[in-house]
Amino acid sequence: MAEPAQPWRIPVKLDDVPETGLHLDLIADAHVRNGLAALAGVRAIPRLEAAVDLVRHDGGLRMTGHIRATVGQTCVVTLEPVENLVDEPIDVIFVPAPTDDTAHHSAALEADEPPEVLSDGVADVGVVATEFLLLGIDRYPRKPGATFELPLDESTATSPFAVLAKLKDAQN
Repeated sequence: MAEPAQPWRIPVKLDDVPETGLHLDLIADAHVRNGLAALAGVRAIPRLEAAVDLVRHDGGLRMTGHIRATVGQTCVVTLEPVENLVDEPIDVIFVPAPTDDTAHHSAALEADEPPEVLSDGVADVGVVATEFLLLGIDRYPRKPGATFELPLDESTATSPFAVLAKLKDAQN
């Protein structure tokens, strides 16, 4: 099965990041938002933006910032439309492709997650922002105040357990 295409690509070359760092304010266009909505399995993503800072770090890059989005979903209780906000912090280290298993051990220990690998000296900021967006989406969205209540059903009185309980009472 083919994996869905990644619609948000923002390649940044390591050589294009000055020693003082690089700040990016990113706003996804409608085409990207629609592609990510399909990838995430949500109704819509009407707003998606990220603010990230890239700094040189141990021969690679460190990316920090936030991704913010409005995500249109369907309430799992009422099946009505609901909009949720995503606000996820980003902290990722990109390392050059390792030449051996221990080349960037210290960089891997500093981050919460294992580092991303620079592909030919390029960090794809859009792909990483997409990963954090997907992690921040509520998989079971609910409208405020929506609660799930089991329906009262007469057939529960004739369940196999109810029949067994009657048999047990009859033997006593």
